[in-house]
Amino acid sequence: MLDKQQAQALLALARQSIEKKLTVLPAAPVHPDELHDLGRKQAVFVTLTKLGQLRGCIGSLTAEDTILTGVRKNSINAAFHDSRFPPLGREELEDLKIEISVLSAPRLLACKDGNDLIDKLRPGIDGVIIKADNGAGATFLPQVWEQLPDPVIFMNNLCQKAGLPETAWRRSGLEIKTYQVQKFKEGE
Repeated sequence: MLDKQQAQALLALARQSIEKKLTVLPAAPVHPDELHDLGRKQAVFVTLTKLGQLRGCIGSLTAEDTILTGVRKNSINAAFHDSRFPPLGREELEDLKIEISVLSAPRLLACKDGNDLIDKLRPGIDGVIIKADNGAGATFLPQVWEQLPDPVIFMNNLCQKAGLPETAWRRSGLEIKTYQVQKFKEGE
């Protein structure tokens, strides 16, 4: 678990990374001493919102990078390379809020069928990864439960995100994994 000081330092690092890419002088530069003990490998997502609306979200599901590298890389990718949005502009910085999610290792969720899956999901706690035999896959962070609190609707939307029929989760053949996050957001 990250403490409050580490969380604040990572949020500042994420903002600084975006500002640097926009060639804006960082409002609050992060000192390297603030980033101690963050060299362990762990999966990280960075979510950007503008005036409460999603503006970018990119991350990794596996612990390939250190937390520091993941925050730097995913901040830039969420701001400038999320295919759902145009690259972030300087004028958007003032209204931008950053949220960082540090993920636990995903675990396979064994289910007999779709009903068993729905019974085992923990809304608001579990992030869910689905992967089909054809390689199609997608994830929703646990925060998505806030917009999609019904497990059936949650899974329908996750399948659509993966490019699968919305009820694909009801049949066998999908690999389902769950994970949890420690999240922190600017202003909290």
